[in-house]
Amino acid sequence: MENQMISYDYNKFKKILFTDPKVLQEYESLEDEFVLIAELLNARKKAHKTQEDLAQIMDTSSSVISRLESISGQKKHSPTIATLKKYAAAVGCKLVIKLVPQNLKGIVTS
Repeated sequence: MENQMISYDYNKFKKILFTDPKVLQEYESLEDEFVLIAELLNARKKAHKTQEDLAQIMDTSSSVISRLESISGQKKHSPTIATLKKYAAAVGCKLVIKLVPQNLKGIVTS
């Protein structure tokens, strides 16, 4: 039997998954992690650095950088502020943390 490539439409797949309220709730509960990961990846890309580059600068392994940039390790271990500061410095940035007021419905307001 010959291997056939199967094409997937990610947005269509998400739409189907999100019809299940439990799946949607779990996905939404991970929003902060997704935002953090996007920030890390965008900063590294703008700095024109690889995971290996960052590992060398931060005196760690590329697998540590990979875990930082993925959702897979978030349930087991959250990065420390010190680690995030080192990552930020390695990509030429400064870590900024702020608290943003929420309205009663839990929606962030500006």
